[in-house]
Amino acid sequence: MRPMPDGDGSRSAQVVVGVHGSLTSLAALRAGVQEARDRSAVLVPVLAWSPVGGELAYRRAPCMPLLQVWRQHAMEQMATAFDEAFGGYPNDVEVRSRVVRGEAGPVLAHVAADVGSLLVVGSGRRRVLGRRWHGPIARYCLAHAACPVLLVPPPELLHDADRLARRHWASRPGG
Repeated sequence: MRPMPDGDGSRSAQVVVGVHGSLTSLAALRAGVQEARDRSAVLVPVLAWSPVGGELAYRRAPCMPLLQVWRQHAMEQMATAFDEAFGGYPNDVEVRSRVVRGEAGPVLAHVAADVGSLLVVGSGRRRVLGRRWHGPIARYCLAHAACPVLLVPPPELLHDADRLARRHWASRPGG
């Protein structure tokens, strides 16, 4: 979607949130909505997408109808993220969704480049001994964003799922 300009020409504070549909990004979306409420800011959820196979593969064999299908899928993915996180778009926060073709890290850093922005991203999954490894998108945003970055930890559900998966594999015969 195209961003909507402010009515009076002034720039308002914005909370930019990286969205892609994972549990970690849904946690970031929930945190971003709360930050937008607390700051009376505009929520700008951003879903970055690339053609299947990557940009290089697409340049070798461009197909406009496929490009339109992938863009439409990305727009549906954005709506699904709000449905899964809140049951739909929140009524008490102004939302200016953006679906942008490009790599997630650079797209998020660019959209959040305005003064007064806050960038909210998921911080990746938990690792051994309680240390956190920040995924490549979070690392990129921390290194390149011109605004503050809020890293949202993964939900406990992911930690429990990892633990149960390890227990399942350890109890398998031959495991």
